[in-house]
Amino acid sequence: MQTVNIHDAKTNLSKLIAQAASGEPFVIAKSGKPLVKVIALNAPEGKSVRRLGFMSNQIMVPDDFDRMGSSEIELMFVGDV
Repeated sequence: MQTVNIHDAKTNLSKLIAQAASGEPFVIAKSGKPLVKVIALNAPEGKSVRRLGFMSNQIMVPDDFDRMGSSEIELMFVGDV
C-alpha cells in the first residue's frame, strides 16, 4: 500500500482520490508516521467480507462422504484379512 506524506497528499489530492476510488487505498503520513488510511466508500471492510459458505447451494456433498473409499483404504493399510 502506498504511503504519502501530507505535503504530497495536498499537492496530488485529485490523483490520489481517483486512485482510492478505483480500489487502491493509500496512507497519509506525517514525519514518516502513518496517520490515516484513505479507501473508497464502497470498499469492503473487515466483517463485510464474508467467504464462509460462498458456494452454498452450488455443490453437493454426498451423505457418505466421510466413508467414501474406506474399503480400498483399509486394503492398502491393513491388507486382505
